[in-house]
Amino acid sequence: MLIDTLKILFNRDLNKLKVEIESYQNKALIWTIAPDISNSAGNLCLHLIGNINTYIGAELGKTDYVRDRPLEFSLKDIPRSELISKIERTILVVNNTLDSLTEADLELIYPQIVFEKEMTTGFFLVHLSTHLAYHLGQINYHRRLVF
Repeated sequence: MLIDTLKILFNRDLNKLKVEIESYQNKALIWTIAPDISNSAGNLCLHLIGNINTYIGAELGKTDYVRDRPLEFSLKDIPRSELISKIERTILVVNNTLDSLTEADLELIYPQIVFEKEMTTGFFLVHLSTHLAYHLGQINYHRRLVF
């Protein structure tokens, strides 16, 4: 049951991320850092892709993804088409990984210590979903702010 819910939420929000990035009429604005805003939409998008591919793809799905977190916030001017491709590949990774899990897997302790204490895989996946939604809201706000 939780796996189905997570798939629905991740797919909804990753597809919405794609729509948000596509909705910038001026592609250059994706990389704009507005006053009193810490990150551009492009960097938040890269951060979400890195986060999900690390914790869901590499750790649970056993992909060969290697994260470079500092680059998520320092890279600039990645073409919009490349961001969209990265989002689409991330959707596939999430779906393939979640399809490989059982409800019993969600009760297991997540293989990494992330918040300085153990947590179940199910709890951490819910956290990752809310983390995605949080930054998706920031990207939506950013898009309307720099329009």
